[in-house]
Amino acid sequence: MGFATGYRHWIAATVLAVVTLLASTSALAAGLMAPADQSLPPLKIREQHVTVDVEDGYAITEVEQVFHNPNDRDLEAWYRFPVPEKGTVAEFTVWIDGKPVTGEVLEKQQARQVYEQEKAAGREAGLTEKDSYKAFDVMVSPVRAGQDTRVRLVYMQPAFVDTGIGRYVYPLEEGGVDEELLAFWTANESVEEHFTFTLNLRSGYPVDAVRLPKHPQAQIQQLGPQQWQVTLDNRTASAGNPGEASSGNAQFAPPAANGQPANAFTLDQDIVVYWRHQQNLPGAVDLVAYKPPGKDRGTFMLSITPGDDLPPITTGSDWVFVLDISGSMNAKLATLADGVNQALGKLRGGDRFRIVLFDDRAEEMNSGFVDATPDSIRRYSQKLMQLQSRGGTNLFGGLSLALNPLDADRPTGIVLVTDGVANVDKTQQKDFLDLLKKHDVRLFTFVMGNSANRPLLTAMTDASNGFATSVSNSDDIAGQILSATAKLTHQAMNEVSIDIDGVRTADLQPQRIGTVYHGRQIVLLGHYWGDGPADVTLSANVAGQDKTYRTRFDFPATGGDNPELERLWAYATIEQMQQEIDYFGAEKDLENGIVDLGIEYGLVTNYTSMVVLREEMFEQYGIDRRNAKRRDIERLAKAQREASAPTSNRVDNQQPMYTRSRPSFGGGGGGGAFGLGALLPFLMLVVGGWLRRR
Repeated sequence: MGFATGYRHWIAATVLAVVTLLASTSALAAGLMAPADQSLPPLKIREQHVTVDVEDGYAITEVEQVFHNPNDRDLEAWYRFPVPEKGTVAEFTVWIDGKPVTGEVLEKQQARQVYEQEKAAGREAGLTEKDSYKAFDVMVSPVRAGQDTRVRLVYMQPAFVDTGIGRYVYPLEEGGVDEELLAFWTANESVEEHFTFTLNLRSGYPVDAVRLPKHPQAQIQQLGPQQWQVTLDNRTASAGNPGEASSGNAQFAPPAANGQPANAFTLDQDIVVYWRHQQNLPGAVDLVAYKPPGKDRGTFMLSITPGDDLPPITTGSDWVFVLDISGSMNAKLATLADGVNQALGKLRGGDRFRIVLFDDRAEEMNSGFVDATPDSIRRYSQKLMQLQSRGGTNLFGGLSLALNPLDADRPTGIVLVTDGVANVDKTQQKDFLDLLKKHDVRLFTFVMGNSANRPLLTAMTDASNGFATSVSNSDDIAGQILSATAKLTHQAMNEVSIDIDGVRTADLQPQRIGTVYHGRQIVLLGHYWGDGPADVTLSANVAGQDKTYRTRFDFPATGGDNPELERLWAYATIEQMQQEIDYFGAEKDLENGIVDLGIEYGLVTNYTSMVVLREEMFEQYGIDRRNAKRRDIERLAKAQREASAPTSNRVDNQQPMYTRSRPSFGGGGGGGAFGLGALLPFLMLVVGGWLRRR
């Protein structure tokens, strides 16, 4: 990559473009159950209840649904749910004989075989499989004629805070990247009777505002300085209670012509929740640890939130916008153009830009770089509004053209607008990483859309020391632009490493930290042995100068109310192993390692699945109920956490690692909403950008 010491002096520029990926009207929404026999009418979703618990560092989402089979025969049903960002299924439960039965994880082929055997025998069974980066697929059989079926899906994922802003997304929109799938399946996508969404936020630091950009009817309640609750309820909203948007929302009151009940909730729009920490909080180090009784090895999550001591950068830059105009973008081009127009409007005096288009082939809209004057921006904005979709997706060709030629004397940002699903020319992850190795560039990715190829785009950003940020149709564009601007107009910490001395640690994830940008947290997961004081040193290079930050604190001997850390560590390790497979090809040792971790920690992966059987059948198949036991421990820990008010996990109080406050966004806007100066309605899609260092 050429990221040697001699290249430490580099100038950051600002990635400002984000574009919308709109799901097609025929796309499946999330959390639907359809008959495997497509000739039958779809099942009805009577209820869906979503409960989200956001702790410092991670979120747990429980989705409980009740389906009704209106047909006069038993059937097998299929249920699809988009893979959340860095999310992994930890529980799939089916109610059998009125009692919940939690699934167990097996090797993928074995789980499928057991499920098919039980289905053939006419006994109740369920199966959860992962469809690569796109979705979790769940099969349930039999769904009894004329009866209800209740299921529960639980998944876990990290929950980071960036520049004082936290963000959670409940994915509901189908990404629209698999046209064959969308053409085949039909499904009911409305909850007919009762939909609820409850998010419980517990923060170690005071939170001064919470916001749902696309759900103004949400009830937002502050329970304390560090504890908030968000609720959506179609029954409450339809009754006209406070919190319902004055302009109304089609989700809660669809027209009678659509055949749905008046209070039906449509599962076609992501629910995005933002929260904002109070200003002037200190840069800090937080530690959450879990060590089971009688065990010497514990699991920890170390979060480092740097102080605001990175100097700003001011310089003219070159920008290359690489736009996907393939056939799949047909319904999205107008919004794509609108998003790029906003980005062009943010360019500064002295900046220049190029626009590259790609479908089956790649071409340039303008010949060479154009000065970012008001006239040129207006002229090319008009051209963008006239774009028409065509052909396939030659992502590799578009990037190749964007990277050549570049001016070696100017910092250059390359902004890619696509869903990342390449199907023309080179399409493998290795092809794109090898392309990056030929250029001294950095990649910054705004990944939009459920089912977007997040692994490909994230791998490219990691390889080039950039960063990836996911966006949704329910996000705020101005907030994301502000966040990107703050990062890329400030120097970054390069070649970051963390040393822990005094307590034995191992199995750290990520294995390599790389570059940390303005406002970003560093989160380290790993194992530790023993207890007592540890010296923690963060080393980095900023603008060619070596910097060192130090602190000292204790690792706990036992206890902790966060057993979920074990699964979070395991999945981070699985992701790293999967990246190696994606780049180097199938490797049996790595695949076996993923299977072992998936089974031990109860995680659904590309090589493991979760199967639900009648309780007595687990014993007959010789399947240990380890995941059911783990979920019991996690539920007990959750109850213990809820019994007390949230407290700070900060551990560097006696010896602060930073002397300055952490970066944050200013602005007023109390009462549960961010100020308009910080956040406006959002556009979305996948945005990737490369930053060339000089």
